[in-house]
Amino acid sequence: MNCLPDNHITFAKDFILQGLKSDTLIIFAHGAGANMHHEFMVNMSDKLVNAGFQVYRFNFLYMQANMQDGKRRPPDRAPKLLNHFEQVLLDVADKIKQGLINPKRIVVMGKSMGGRMSAILTSTEHVFLSAQAKDVAANICAVVCLGYPFVPLKGGEPRLSPIHTNPLPILIVQGERDKFGGREQVLSWSLSENTSICWIGDGDHSLQPRKSSGYTLEGNLQQACDSICQFIGSKIA
Repeated sequence: MNCLPDNHITFAKDFILQGLKSDTLIIFAHGAGANMHHEFMVNMSDKLVNAGFQVYRFNFLYMQANMQDGKRRPPDRAPKLLNHFEQVLLDVADKIKQGLINPKRIVVMGKSMGGRMSAILTSTEHVFLSAQAKDVAANICAVVCLGYPFVPLKGGEPRLSPIHTNPLPILIVQGERDKFGGREQVLSWSLSENTSICWIGDGDHSLQPRKSSGYTLEGNLQQACDSICQFIGSKIA
């Protein structure tokens, strides 16, 4: 019998800590439909590690369940995702105590949904469930969103609140053809002064260009990595 309260979430530590100790730890959250082992997640992590960062990738609970039994589940609701994200912060704090990592700064980054959760987590609207998680979050100094899902595919108002209510520097790496918010669409909205956008040539939601465009996925991913490096160097150092 389960005697735990309905809002209790057990933290299954499904994560990968990649790279040597670095002054900057990047916590990298996956998107709605692909887990932390997806080629996009692996490629971006490898590039950032090669650039000198340490990267912590993790799977949200629903994705852990998907991997265990092979069934495809939709993402959990935002409160449950954010609760798990807080547990990730506590796990990072535990690894700092163990001496496994020793960052001077933490950057939260996510692909699509993971980027949106990163922005919500660090916005002034988010209320932390524990004081300890809030203390760890105080060490987060920037947010990176890879393919921010500005608008739902079924339509609706743009998801700008996590950006407008966020006190941290934000970098959005967005494909020019992103169906969740392309260049012409996004440029028609007013974003916060602390938000920068790196436009990826002919990129879709995963930064993939069309073959006829003259751009390549490898080149676009490298541009994304270079932009993140420059962003962290200029805004954080």
